[in-house]
Amino acid sequence: MVTLPRVFQVRFHGRGGQGVVTAADLLSVAAFAEGRFSQALPSFGSERAGAPVTAFCRISDSEIRTRAPVTAPDALVVQDVTLLHDAGLTDGLHPEGFLLLNTPRPLDELPLPARLGALPAGHVVTVPATEIALRHFGRPVPNAVLLGGLAALCGVVSLEAVVHAIAERLPAAVATANAAAATEAFHLVGATAAPVGPMLSLVAGPAREGIDAPAD
Repeated sequence: MVTLPRVFQVRFHGRGGQGVVTAADLLSVAAFAEGRFSQALPSFGSERAGAPVTAFCRISDSEIRTRAPVTAPDALVVQDVTLLHDAGLTDGLHPEGFLLLNTPRPLDELPLPARLGALPAGHVVTVPATEIALRHFGRPVPNAVLLGGLAALCGVVSLEAVVHAIAERLPAAVATANAAAATEAFHLVGATAAPVGPMLSLVAGPAREGIDAPAD
């Protein structure tokens, strides 16, 4: 578990019906449970099923005063890899940031933007979150599963906090299965991701993207 000197920002990309907004909310609840300030924000375009959806989460050890969309993420979670074709998907990603992709395919089979090749080794990871979700609770909803993977990839919250958030926010009938699926993803990603240590240099330094700006 790491200490965040300033703010860690996550942008979620997916499609309607995949629980993208819920993913950001669960991450904020997990961070809050560990005593941090957190904020989850949705961004809606078309509300039809299958339409692209974006959501944001900020986590900090100090008060968060902005409610603007995250334009300079430290981590991206892509819940549908068909969105990799969208121009601008990875815009603003920190040069030492993290990318978690929901797919059973290996990285060398994906149409990754060339700029991602400059990210540190182990910072771009795939996890078959939809397949894990189907196996555990019979629905192709990868959001909670990917949070387990994100916890292993960058250590911004612990697995225990993710499980707590799932139990708090999801109906009891599905929470246990979602927690088990997130735990599986945590261990799967943990076997391939880079050590968490680089995050300390990633978020250290001056305030970023309005965290110390006056409230709107």
